[in-house]
Amino acid sequence: MADDYYKILGIDKQSSASDIKKAYRKLALKYHPDKTKGDKVLEDKFKRISEAYAVLSDPEKRNQYDTYGSTDFQQRFSQEDIFKNFDLGDIFKEFGFGGGGRGRQRGGFSSMGGNSFSQGMDGGFGQQRRPMKGRDLEYELPLTLEELINGTKKTITINQGGTAKAIEVKIPKGLIQGKKIRLTGKGETSPNGGPAGNLYIKSNPIPENNYTIEGNDILFAKPVTMTQALLGDTIEVVTPVGKTFNLKLPPGTNHKSKMRIPGHGIPHMKGNGCGDLFVVVNINMPGQLTREQKKLIQQLSETGI
Repeated sequence: MADDYYKILGIDKQSSASDIKKAYRKLALKYHPDKTKGDKVLEDKFKRISEAYAVLSDPEKRNQYDTYGSTDFQQRFSQEDIFKNFDLGDIFKEFGFGGGGRGRQRGGFSSMGGNSFSQGMDGGFGQQRRPMKGRDLEYELPLTLEELINGTKKTITINQGGTAKAIEVKIPKGLIQGKKIRLTGKGETSPNGGPAGNLYIKSNPIPENNYTIEGNDILFAKPVTMTQALLGDTIEVVTPVGKTFNLKLPPGTNHKSKMRIPGHGIPHMKGNGCGDLFVVVNINMPGQLTREQKKLIQQLSETGI
């Protein structure tokens, strides 16, 4: 697990630049190699707090760290990147360590000044620039209900390394909203020869008349008349992929009642069956009545209906 720079310094993400500096000074006074007398564990702790300070004291690096998170940040940025323009000698002088002389080492840990804190270290921080992984990309792809059920192939265009690039994407069945597929190495190129980032495809289902998607289930709004709901009837339902069912509508069916057709929803991506299709009864109330209809309704009302 990558180090959490805020926890290492004992501060939180809302801490000001002054808070960060105070926290580092307190820890640096405690764990500076001049005081730890060659204790490798404590020297390593000093390296970690110095690395945390190098990042959090620099507004641009801190913003990158907060954006990417600790693990992704440390995959993207080498020690050379982290300690660029970080002069430990000047910081030691400022904190009262008496000079911060150049070239002095103890137990593999260098307290050298200079342009890079990683200069002169043998082991703990490495001296070679580690290739950075390219940035991951995310693409939101509109998909019809039929495409969610059957899967499809799509050609999309992304910006990769400043160049528009067309990519054919195989969309599996069941790529409902909230699910992603990953295309390894199809993200942005690395700035220094490292691996390219990944491309993540997200589904954005296209709304369709009378259909609502809830997870892997499909809700189909079926309009019926008031008399159909009262007396019962056989209603025809056509699924999104064109299959026809004749369903028995029981007498006295209420508005928004649901009838379930198992296994005719959207497939699960892992191949474990499908969701269900629910037929939702929508009772259409007439906006206007003829004189004859009013008369009949009044007669019905006299029976207690």
